Amino acid sequence: MNFFVEGLQGSGKSTLVERLVEKYPDHKAYREGDYSPVELAWCAYLTPDQYAGILDKYSEIRPMIEDKTTAEAGCRTLATDPGKTSGETDPGRTALDDFKSIVLGRYRRWNGDNSIFECSLFQNTVEDMILFRVMPDDKIIDFYREVRKALEGKDYHIYYLEADEVEDNINVIRKERSDDDGNELWFPLMIGYFNESPYAAHYGVSGEDELIRHLKHRQELELRICREVFADRYTVLKSKKYEEI
Repeated sequence: MNFFVEGLQGSGKSTLVERLVEKYPDHKAYREGDYSPVELAWCAYLTPDQYAGILDKYSEIRPMIEDKTTAEAGCRTLATDPGKTSGETDPGRTALDDFKSIVLGRYRRWNGDNSIFECSLFQNTVEDMILFRVMPDDKIIDFYREVRKALEGKDYHIYYLEADEVEDNINVIRKERSDDDGNELWFPLMIGYFNESPYAAHYGVSGEDELIRHLKHRQELELRICREVFADRYTVLKSKKYEEI
């Protein structure tokens, strides 16, 4: 069996992953930011020529780049610091058909067992489709029907952490991800990511209230995907309450 742990930022995904690791010590955990066979967040998916260009451009850290690179399907997947080379492969710069081909192809090729994946199914792909492609909900759900087909024959279960108080959870992360002087490190990046997105430009929105509204909508959409596409494959848990595990 494999597990996908999903939910909004601050819902307790990392803690639940650790809980599952304790319960299933024979499983391998893929945490956010790790190289993963099914997830490309904070990863660059590069052709050989693109990869050569990265090595040339960042020659001073070439050994680190090579250490974080995996060859797959004729390309190179680079797990990278979002503050460095990730800008080279902003998902919003990839054509939708190419994006779908890459994502669905990785799900099809994946044939592992005993894995625990943190936000490797919904979060980053749904954010990309809402914020950078401004796709309607029904189109996103249609894409996940294709994902379901790509995962046929694989054993997996989704644990979705539903947050009742989205704003409170975000405020907790803002404090946790600050430096020793209390300067926020994570939230300015998050609000900037939202404010500068095509979605924000399309609807003429920005700021904290609109970000929270977006996150609530995203959670509703992800739960709808669970119900309509993965009805036999998911369990909803209340954020940070894991009595059912």
